[in-house]
Amino acid sequence: MLRRLIDNWVYGGFLAGLLLLALTPVLARDWPPALTLVFLALPIYMLHQYEEHDADRFHHKINDLFGRGQDVLPSGAIFVINIPVVWGVNAASFTLATIDLGWALIALYTLIANAVVHIVQAAVARAYNPGLVTAIVLFLPLGIFGSLEVMRATPVSQMQQVIALLVAIGAHIAIQAYVLFNVRRLRKNPGPQ
Repeated sequence: MLRRLIDNWVYGGFLAGLLLLALTPVLARDWPPALTLVFLALPIYMLHQYEEHDADRFHHKINDLFGRGQDVLPSGAIFVINIPVVWGVNAASFTLATIDLGWALIALYTLIANAVVHIVQAAVARAYNPGLVTAIVLFLPLGIFGSLEVMRATPVSQMQQVIALLVAIGAHIAIQAYVLFNVRRLRKNPGPQ
């Protein structure tokens, strides 16, 4: 059963994202706009994950690009990155934002950082990468507009800014470091051909 969840999580996430978007007008009826925007980060991320991971596109792209066909970002790691980490960071950011709106920047900066990674990769490769369209069309506008709305609505501490940046950038660096570690490991021990 766990193998099926690891292999198919993106489809449930996509449907859950659509459901959360449909429920937003009811759930967010009495919320301030900035809190609504950080809430939207998770369902928007779920739509992005569908573009990125449907038919295992991201997995294949990373393995072809960095692993020369070898598995440098296994399905289990992709599951952990996207469910407990991405969904967890978004849930934590929203929950903290209900206490102090400045914490909304964690989720919103993560959207921006992810979009920048997709755009830079596309510019360098001069080619589409899985997730690029939703990164440009959904992440950038929501991340930028949402961040500006949060900063307009509440005083944001320097500590909140720094932590939000560290989480957003650190998560992407950690993923890249993990892939590069696996690339080096596989080059040292290529295994059976």
